[in-house]
Amino acid sequence: MAGVLALVTGLSGFALTACGTDDDKKAGRPELSVDGAYLPQPPTADIAAGYLSVRNTGGTADELTSVTSALSDDVTMHTTEGGAMRKVTAFEVPAGGRLDLARGGNHLMLEKLTRQPKVGETITLTLHFATSPAVEVKVPVKPTSYLPED
Repeated sequence: MAGVLALVTGLSGFALTACGTDDDKKAGRPELSVDGAYLPQPPTADIAAGYLSVRNTGGTADELTSVTSALSDDVTMHTTEGGAMRKVTAFEVPAGGRLDLARGGNHLMLEKLTRQPKVGETITLTLHFATSPAVEVKVPVKPTSYLPED
């Protein structure tokens, strides 16, 4: 009986969450979530790259406009095209789509690090958007050889 009650309670929570998401879609607001974040252990003491995905299940697009962190006062966003890295001022997070920041493509650069992060540690990034509230993300520090599963 206790197991059935736990299952029903869990499903009720899911239904309430799903209703909120449907309302956001109907109202045309972005509905953002972040996953897959990681920071490979930087090879030098003063620079690191950051990777993550931002999903938007809402009805309108948003833009990632900046990123802040206590690990660096200088976090910039870059795109890589034809092997050349270029700084950008924003990344679109399309309605019903996702923004992927990954090796060899769009990514974050943390420069002038305040300290050298260690593998196994977690750092915090705060993502700032054009219309949505800021999102704080806990980012694990991984070995430089780390490759995320698809």
